[in-house]
Amino acid sequence: MKNLKVALAHDYLREYGGAERVLEALHEIFPDAPVYTAYYNPEGLGENNKRFAGWDIRPSWFQKFPFANRLLSPFRIFGPMMFASFDLSEYDLVISSSSATHLAKAVITKPETLHISYIHTPPRFLYGYVTSFNYKKHWWTRIGGEIINHFMRIYDFEVSQRPDILVANSKNIAARIKKFYRRDSVVIYPPVDLAVVGKRKPEDYFLVLSRLVRGKGVDIIVEACGKLGLPLKVAGVGPELDNLKKLTINHKPQTINFLGWVSDEERIKLLQNAKALVVAAEDEDFGITSIEAQAAGTPVIAPASGGFLETVEDGKTGLLYGGPGRVTVESLIEALKRFKEDEFKAEVLRENAEKFSKERFKKEILELIKSNLGT
Repeated sequence: MKNLKVALAHDYLREYGGAERVLEALHEIFPDAPVYTAYYNPEGLGENNKRFAGWDIRPSWFQKFPFANRLLSPFRIFGPMMFASFDLSEYDLVISSSSATHLAKAVITKPETLHISYIHTPPRFLYGYVTSFNYKKHWWTRIGGEIINHFMRIYDFEVSQRPDILVANSKNIAARIKKFYRRDSVVIYPPVDLAVVGKRKPEDYFLVLSRLVRGKGVDIIVEACGKLGLPLKVAGVGPELDNLKKLTINHKPQTINFLGWVSDEERIKLLQNAKALVVAAEDEDFGITSIEAQAAGTPVIAPASGGFLETVEDGKTGLLYGGPGRVTVESLIEALKRFKEDEFKAEVLRENAEKFSKERFKKEILELIKSNLGT
């Protein structure tokens, strides 16, 4: 693949999460590949911006718009134009990484160029999944949103037909792709940082590691642990922080500790020392944090739904509770009462985590490329 000209396309770079981890792994495979993106905001990435230092990042014309960071969400309807404006005619291979509405996967390539699109999920807000922003909160935004979303679903379906190959980040997402895009896909699990492996020193606390936004179910965890008087550390930031703190006002004793933003080093220690990682997102696309916990030898208490069905083995690497429509404070309380830390073996947890390593991801991506380019 030495003479292969490769380009990467990514929805936007203004926060760091699972999608950006995939982009990093792709860039490690092809370090000279430029990254085409709708918008790049180094300030929004904070300390994580150093991860992209020295990269050839090429934002779209939208980058020059006044107040671009605030306008990115409503301007997603123009996503196809942003990515169609890129000239990718010189490349033999284009790999797009996409979860936002018809953005990166909308790039236009030559017929002889192989376009592989890694789909983290079809846009959640378009297809009825819970998102951090509730556009149905007011009647006028609900009506306007439904009208706009109708046309955006049409656009999203159309541009989803452009890539030669769709790659799903889980069987869960492969089923969504089949349902909404009417296409088959190849499942390649995202790369998970297994650097959290180390000597486990369990302490007396449960852990939440999450963006504090609507849909993550952190309120359910806070209420369940508060009612049981269990110690809980909540690491993360987001617009729901104040609402979550209000839930603890009447808790006696006060057992919930909000840590805010934590560094990578603090994150690793928190994972290694927790009794268990607790999650409550009912329809999680995949759930990278649950794998990181297992890599640290820490069991996971998670809903029996979404991507957790592929990452958590009930009774072996954690406990599954609730299910679609049944992830409640009561179902989590029942799971917390059932949880016995000494029933889980760190070596079994770590063995399961190895299935999702970065090395495995790179190997499967390269095999997919070779099988389709014959190189």
